[in-house]
Amino acid sequence: QVQLRESGGGLVQAGGSLRLSCAASERTLINYAMGWFRQAPGKEREYVAAISIRGETRYYVDSVKGRFTISRDNAKNTLYLQMNRLNAEDTAVYSCAARSARNIHYIPPSDAYDDWGQGTQVTVSS
Repeated sequence: QVQLRESGGGLVQAGGSLRLSCAASERTLINYAMGWFRQAPGKEREYVAAISIRGETRYYVDSVKGRFTISRDNAKNTLYLQMNRLNAEDTAVYSCAARSARNIHYIPPSDAYDDWGQGTQVTVSS
C-alpha cells in the first residue's frame, strides 16, 4: 500500500494554469502506474490522465487533450498534472491514484487502482 497526498489545487480564473502534485510517502512510486481522477459535484468520477511506471505511455481523456500534461519524477516519488487553459468545466476535486505494475507500457483501467489520495479542490472561475 502506498500513501498519497495531493497539493497544488486552488482557485484560478478561466484560461489560467495550475500544477497539481501527488507525493508518495514511505514507498517509491517506481513500481506503480499512476493516474489522476476528478469528481465534480453531482457527477461521476472521471478518469482524467494516467502514466505508466517510467512514463513511456500516457492516457488522457478527450476533454483535456492538448491542455493537461501528466508527468512523474520517480526520483522524487512525485506525480504531476500540469493544467493549462482551464475552464469552468474543469472545476472538481482532483485525486491521484496508484496501481502496482511491471509492464513499462501498462495503463490501468479506471477501476484497477488500489491506492488513493484524499484529493485537492480545483475551482475555475469564469
